[in-house]
Amino acid sequence: MSNKSMKRSGLLMISLFCISLVSFSQFKDVDFLRSTPTDGAKYLQAYFSPWANSVGSGLNGGWYNTAKPHKFGGFDITTNFSVAMVPTSDQTFDVSKIGLSSSLTGTGIASTIAGPKTTGPLMTFNHAGTPIASFNSPKGTGLNFIPVPMAQVGLGLPLGTEVKLRFIPKVSVGDGNVSLLGFGLVHSLVQYLPGSKLLPFDVSLFGGYTKLQGNIPLSLQPDPAVAQNYSTYSSVFPKQNLSFNVSAFNVSLIASLNLPVVTLYGGIGYCKTQAEIKVQGNFPTPVLATSPTVHVEYNDSGVVSGTKFGTLDMKDYSGLRANIGLRIKLAVITIHADYTKALYDVYSAGLGISFR
Repeated sequence: MSNKSMKRSGLLMISLFCISLVSFSQFKDVDFLRSTPTDGAKYLQAYFSPWANSVGSGLNGGWYNTAKPHKFGGFDITTNFSVAMVPTSDQTFDVSKIGLSSSLTGTGIASTIAGPKTTGPLMTFNHAGTPIASFNSPKGTGLNFIPVPMAQVGLGLPLGTEVKLRFIPKVSVGDGNVSLLGFGLVHSLVQYLPGSKLLPFDVSLFGGYTKLQGNIPLSLQPDPAVAQNYSTYSSVFPKQNLSFNVSAFNVSLIASLNLPVVTLYGGIGYCKTQAEIKVQGNFPTPVLATSPTVHVEYNDSGVVSGTKFGTLDMKDYSGLRANIGLRIKLAVITIHADYTKALYDVYSAGLGISFR
């Protein structure tokens, strides 16, 4: 596949991913950043954690549809679509229980990014006990599932081993971009049994790691109803971004029963997801001015650099995962579907071509 074709394929898949996940306008609803960097960071973590965990769960899916490694020189090219379900418990959160300071107050249940499209609790940003800004927490997307498209190549190596590669070069989506890289390895264990070539089943050890990186544009501008008094900064704040880094690791014992046309497969193992985000750009926050009289305004002292938020580690998870699936092979064409039971359940389906 040429680099141009790969980029086109990557753009299509990532566009589907972003469109299915959430419209970019959703990330413009970030009024909670009109507060202290510490409180803004805590709200970011609470709001985006289900997104990070869901994407990580999807990245851990679709790695295999048989436990039998390719013969030396054999290969497959497979496209896969995984849908990670966000549990009800992660669709909302209590704003009073995420550790906000007295500077940002509010009570009630707010949506996470995977929660309902309902207006959240009223939040108030205070300075020295004086309210200087009020806003509602952002709505959710209404999607309790996160689709993750994937394409990968498997190549047979000597000694009953197969290497898998996932790769999408950096592609632009709207004003953002996404790239992906992943490696996997399958090693046959059944080959060490006498007469293994006559057995109708295979057992292998699998390990895989995937990393997704990118950034999404943000937009936080001064409240037009409040006075502005900038001397160094413009009243327009461009180039605000949310960069993200999601990684997923999966090691499993996998097995498959090889029947004519049909293969039943499954695995049990350990998985882990990690995610971190960074805020980039300058963000206007209101301040309490005292001259000529006490009033609220936007000025240079209220501009917060994204570096003040630091690197935000999302709530990650690790634990056991188990999956079961079915593959149908017609000549060199393969069709597969499987279900994975984990903290975030995942449904996967895919289509590919496979030789040897």
